[in-house]
Amino acid sequence: MNHIEPAVIYQLRIYVKGISPMVWRRILVRSDTTIADLHEIMQILMNWYDVHLHHFLIRGRQYGIGRIGTMGFMDNPYKITLDNFHFRLNETFVYEYNYYDEWQLKIRVEAKLPSDPQRFYPYCSGGKRSAPLEDCGGIECFMELKQHYSPLFILERLQTIFSDPDLEENQWEYRQEFERLNYWLNIDRIDRSQINQKLKEQFDVQEEENI
Repeated sequence: MNHIEPAVIYQLRIYVKGISPMVWRRILVRSDTTIADLHEIMQILMNWYDVHLHHFLIRGRQYGIGRIGTMGFMDNPYKITLDNFHFRLNETFVYEYNYYDEWQLKIRVEAKLPSDPQRFYPYCSGGKRSAPLEDCGGIECFMELKQHYSPLFILERLQTIFSDPDLEENQWEYRQEFERLNYWLNIDRIDRSQINQKLKEQFDVQEEENI
């Protein structure tokens, strides 16, 4: 990102379409953020791993980072910035990720703010609920899994695991299941400090490379 001139800060509100209760994030980004940068930001906000195709749909046109062996995009995502669109307040656009699960995230421009020299950007300033797991199958599958992994089911499953007389020997086999149960147990929470730490790590590295 270019830091020669102060950039306007866009306050964006993002939510995953089709899920109730709503999964959402609020993010503050510099106006010189590129499409490529914004894609990386979206992946961190949702705790996804960038293993599927994606695109932004802005005013009827697709933008994104192309992949070898797939259709590319007309514009260079490393050159096109949010500045180029001159977004109006409350204007919306869409980020689509994983064409099998068909996740669509609606992005709304909530505000344009002055840059705070004491704050690192991008910065996640709000949000609720964990994003859908990578490759969980889409909206319907996600909602079915959420219903299946009720707090009661999780408690009963943990009781079964901890009553296993061979628990110590089988702890590595249970590891993935513990991670899955922990995810569903904390489905209504997010760790903003962890998100912001990942954002800082990612974009601190980019700034150092651009010096």
